[in-house]
Amino acid sequence: MTVFEAIILGLIQGLTEFLPVSSSGHLEIGHVLFGVHTDANLSFDIVVHGATVLSTLVVFRKEIFELFAGLFKFSWNEPTQYVAKLVISAVPVAVVGFLFEEQIEALFSGNLVFIGSMLLVTATLLSLAYFVKKRERKIGFIDAFIIGLAQVLAIIPGISRSGSTIATGLLIGNNKNNLAKFSFLMVIIPILGANFIKLVSGDLSQQQGLEMLPLFAGFIAAFVSGLLACRLMVNIVRKGKLIYFAVYCVVIGVIAIFAG
Repeated sequence: MTVFEAIILGLIQGLTEFLPVSSSGHLEIGHVLFGVHTDANLSFDIVVHGATVLSTLVVFRKEIFELFAGLFKFSWNEPTQYVAKLVISAVPVAVVGFLFEEQIEALFSGNLVFIGSMLLVTATLLSLAYFVKKRERKIGFIDAFIIGLAQVLAIIPGISRSGSTIATGLLIGNNKNNLAKFSFLMVIIPILGANFIKLVSGDLSQQQGLEMLPLFAGFIAAFVSGLLACRLMVNIVRKGKLIYFAVYCVVIGVIAIFAG
């Protein structure tokens, strides 16, 4: 992978992470277009996902500070309960990621037919969420776990993390504005955890066949583009109609299937 390719892939990650269109699916399509099929693809994807998580931390710094301020009051207040819900939502993906690491890595093989098919699954989820009757229930602890189960699906390239979590929340009756914020914050724990494990194990080094310069370039590109896009994209998700993203996923999914 060249530095230029890493920058382009980083930009793709940063711009698609905050829309319900599957950034991992777009990254896999990018890998295919550039012809970069290596065992390091998953490591690269984890790093650029970490970059967009960092941009999320920057954009939502005020909200995160308020959560921590409430957490360190050591009382069962609203911020503490919210953090607890975020932790609960991270449990399913953490368990699956730990138990099925090799199987997950096998999914990142550049199979366009598979990716396109999963984009169609994303389109279906978004369509169902669009037509469901909107309700205003707050996100509860059981809701957080169910939404966390939906996040497990997003391990599969082509299934949107934000799309699956927001759609699931809408289907069980949660408020859309609350879901947008919860969806972007809930990814922080598993992605930072995955980056930490990869860093400690040495998988983010040249041992995986990926030089550090492209890795660094991809990280910076994903962080900067994510930082610039986050506010805009969150507002689009909150105010926009999910059916438009469903149509986009259908178009890209069909193209990917035929190209495969």
